Amino acid sequence: MRHGQPALANVTKVSALEMKDWIEHYNRSEITQQPIPNASLQLAAYATTIVSSSAPRALTSVQALGLKPALVDALFCEAQLPFGHWKRPRLSPFTWAFILRILWLCGYSGGVESAGTAKMRASKAAERLQSLTREGSVLLLGHGFMNRMIAKQLVKDGWVRQKRNGSQYWSATVYQYVGE
Repeated sequence: MRHGQPALANVTKVSALEMKDWIEHYNRSEITQQPIPNASLQLAAYATTIVSSSAPRALTSVQALGLKPALVDALFCEAQLPFGHWKRPRLSPFTWAFILRILWLCGYSGGVESAGTAKMRASKAAERLQSLTREGSVLLLGHGFMNRMIAKQLVKDGWVRQKRNGSQYWSATVYQYVGE
């Protein structure tokens, strides 16, 4: 499950260089008090084991669901986003995030975790989640991009997507092991 909507200051336009501060603020942000969709509440209530990224927005999402995580680990944190060193142009932070993520996928890491390193981390995260399923169903409160990277590894390992309700805040995807 993706975390709830982060509580961010309304910033209209920034440079790629100013994205460094915006990313740091985003990484420290908790979530807004938006209502949680019923589907997310129901899915969370069904889980046997709750796992969370160590990011504040994931941890406050767990709290908003009224749950306590059995495991909190930075392994499940979002794939890091680089920033640029350019003062122009000035764009919305979300436009920059999109551009910088594309650049990151193409090999630009700008001093943060590379795409290859994040992929290895996602593989380890998938292994950890799979080991926890011996106890029953597992709910991960994580992040959009890293959740997708973990999902790719789960599929490689014999898991099949059962349902998906989008990619917005509080959205979730359910996987079931079908194995060999």
